[in-house]
Amino acid sequence: MRVAIVAGSEAGHALPGLALALRLIGAGHVPVVFTGRQWSEVGARYGVDTRELPGLAARPGDDDEDAGSKIHARAAYIGTCVLPRIQEFRADLVVADILTPGGGMAAELLGLPWLELSPHPLYLSSKGLPPIGSGLAPARTPREHLRDAVLRAFTARDLRNGRRQREAARAGIGLPPPDPGPDGRLVATIPALELPRPDWPAHTHLVGPLTLEPTDARCPVPEGSGPVVMVAPSTAATGEQNLAEVAVDGLRGAGVRVAVSGLHPPVFDGEPWVASGFGRQDRLVAQADAVVCGGGHGMLTKALTAGRPVVVVPGGGDQWELANRVVRQGSGVVVRPATPEAIRDGVRRVLDDPSFARAARAAARSAHRVADPVVVCETVVHR
Repeated sequence: MRVAIVAGSEAGHALPGLALALRLIGAGHVPVVFTGRQWSEVGARYGVDTRELPGLAARPGDDDEDAGSKIHARAAYIGTCVLPRIQEFRADLVVADILTPGGGMAAELLGLPWLELSPHPLYLSSKGLPPIGSGLAPARTPREHLRDAVLRAFTARDLRNGRRQREAARAGIGLPPPDPGPDGRLVATIPALELPRPDWPAHTHLVGPLTLEPTDARCPVPEGSGPVVMVAPSTAATGEQNLAEVAVDGLRGAGVRVAVSGLHPPVFDGEPWVASGFGRQDRLVAQADAVVCGGGHGMLTKALTAGRPVVVVPGGGDQWELANRVVRQGSGVVVRPATPEAIRDGVRRVLDDPSFARAARAAARSAHRVADPVVVCETVVHR
């Protein structure tokens, strides 16, 4: 089976695409990943055929302030650009990241089946949930059901606008305006972060996190005694800014050792209880007693699958939603706004109260109750 994977250039989307490719290779299939050029070396290190995704850069006249236009109009352009490359690769299946639906459009134009990859929980709207992004728990009382109905009515206009933008983009490249959707979905999260819904879409599979470490380097950990607190600032553009500096300021004198990890982490000279570097986060989180992070899905699942409690400092995008799901699951606390004192208090809470670690270990135990994404891909092609 030959699988073309199309993913954007942000780490939270490119790395899951590469991780899926690695799983496919292990099962004897032949994948190629079209993504940002900065991931070519990472792909090569793992033996994954990684190629530049054309059309990612904004064109003159593109309105990146309009999220709908950015996703749909850019998707149509990307679809036409990547189509000949998918055709040349002779793909049997296309997997398109949820923020790069141009891969799915190219698949439709070529008459190929395609899957949508969500590198986080399923964020489709549901009649049984409050609008995604609100951070609210599912309704239980009549008052809460009414609240959710009102909130869904407020968001319905935006959803309709998005559908119109998608239809216009599809028509512009010769596709029927109504979007039939993918042939299936891969939802790459753990059960502890997903919400049950009465209208779970058909052919939508929870497959567990798709994570991949971009380096084999070891993250430094300060010597000495005391709990190890891992600080992992968000890689997303919408993440909380200066999280590492604020966390270190708050944890000074708290009796902990701090290990800051990131793609480009700041340096903390003259602070022997702080170490900072770019390295394997999976190994660092296994050494940590608690994790302070920005609320991105990748870091949250690394922490929870390792059974580590978290202090979540969410930025924009879906991070507020994820942060509140963590709180309801019991494995962490939310800090907003991000102040040194609030982060210090949050770290002390999750270290001193063993219930947070117990909930994180429970989340880790749920991580295996998922479908195999390779089997899902095979099934779609055979179907």
